[in-house]
Amino acid sequence: MRDFRIILLLGICAFCACTPNAPVKRYSFSEFSSAYVQTHGHCYDSVKAAVVSLDFYTSELLLDSANRMRGTGYNLYLSDLFVPDSLLEDGVYTADTSALAFTFLPGKSFGGTPTGCYLLTIENDNLTNIMLIDSGTVTIRDTLDGIKDIRMVYYVRRQRYTSHFQGSLTPKR
Repeated sequence: MRDFRIILLLGICAFCACTPNAPVKRYSFSEFSSAYVQTHGHCYDSVKAAVVSLDFYTSELLLDSANRMRGTGYNLYLSDLFVPDSLLEDGVYTADTSALAFTFLPGKSFGGTPTGCYLLTIENDNLTNIMLIDSGTVTIRDTLDGIKDIRMVYYVRRQRYTSHFQGSLTPKR
């Protein structure tokens, strides 16, 4: 009986010594200040739609001359946005794996490398978190003088996030 009490006491001590998981960090990335667009054309043989990628950055995160992220902030990347023609058109795009026009691929990880739609957290030039976007919509509309108004609603593990960008899309090389 004494051995049982000692084992029980050691178990309780071990349980109490364990620290709980760190709380989930709440992200604040509702406004993106810069965005890049890259047109890939009809790059998939079996897909009728053309492909465009969009790359959004918060104000404290910049790209240097070698296209490396510098600073602290968030980068939302949509690698495969399927458009009817080769140009980004106004409309509502939905996360979907069909590769039909007005869809984009949700986020996936291939051996630790993200693809599709994902959000990167960068702190002091270092990647600290990758959030794969499960589902959502991207609404694009032109305003005056070629300014794009882009509103995003997306989900990561059933948690809803919204983001917005208004400005010119810079062609990415």
